[in-house]
Amino acid sequence: MEKKNIVAGNWKMNKTQKDAEEFIKNLAPLIKSCRSSVYIAPSFTALSQSLDAAKETNIIIGAQNMHDETDGAFTGEISGIMLKTLGVEFVILGHSERRHIFNEDNSFINRKVIRALKDGLEPILCIGETQKERSENKTEEVLEEQFCASLKGISKEDAQNIIVAYEPVWAIGTGKTATSEIAEHVHLFIRKLILKHFDKEIAKNMHILYGGSVKPNNVEELMQQENIDGVLVGGASLDYKIFAEIVNKA
Repeated sequence: MEKKNIVAGNWKMNKTQKDAEEFIKNLAPLIKSCRSSVYIAPSFTALSQSLDAAKETNIIIGAQNMHDETDGAFTGEISGIMLKTLGVEFVILGHSERRHIFNEDNSFINRKVIRALKDGLEPILCIGETQKERSENKTEEVLEEQFCASLKGISKEDAQNIIVAYEPVWAIGTGKTATSEIAEHVHLFIRKLILKHFDKEIAKNMHILYGGSVKPNNVEELMQQENIDGVLVGGASLDYKIFAEIVNKA
C-alpha cells in the first residue's frame, strides 16, 4: 500500500461553528484530486459542524487535545471517548503550546497517548526543541527525551497507529522555518529513534510530519526530503485558499 503524505491543519483557538463549516465547504472542491491525506483539527466547539461538512469529502477531522481520563471531576476537559463517539479520528498531543503554556510534561502526554490509542484515536505526537535548547546544541537530547518518555510502554502494535510531528518551537508562529536540510537531518534522527525504540518496519512506515511556519512557498522543498512524510500547518491553515495550495503542492 502506498504511504500517503499527510497535510494536517491545526486551527488552534480560531473559527466559530459557522466559520468551520464554510471553510470546509470551500476547501473540499479545491483538494478533491489531491494525493495526500488531509487532516483538520478545529476547536472543540466546531467539531460537530466540521464533521458534518466533511462528510463525502477526503477531509479527516480530529481534535487538538484531550484528557487522559475517560470521565471524572476535570472541569473544562474532554475525554477521548467523547471525541470518538462524536466521530473524531485523530488527536494532536504534546503540542508545544500545551507543553510550554499549559506546562504539560512528558508523563501526562504519555498517559494521553495511551488513552487515545485505547479509545481508537490516532495520536499525532508533537516533539520539538526551543531556541535556547537549539543554541545549546541540545536538539537531539531534547527530542530523544520527549520521544521516549511520551511513548513509554507503547507496544509495537500500537505504534503502527501513531504519527510523530517535529515542531521546532523556535519556528512556530515566528515566520522562521527550518531549512529543508535542517528539517531532514532532524527527521532522519527521529526515524532512527523509531528504529531504536520499535523496529525497522515501524520506522519505515511511521509518518513524521514537519511543523513550523509551513507556507505554500516552502512546502514543496520540505516534501522533497526523504524522511519528511507530511506537514502540520498552523497559521497558514486558517485561510482555505492558502491551505488548499499547501495541500496540492505537498
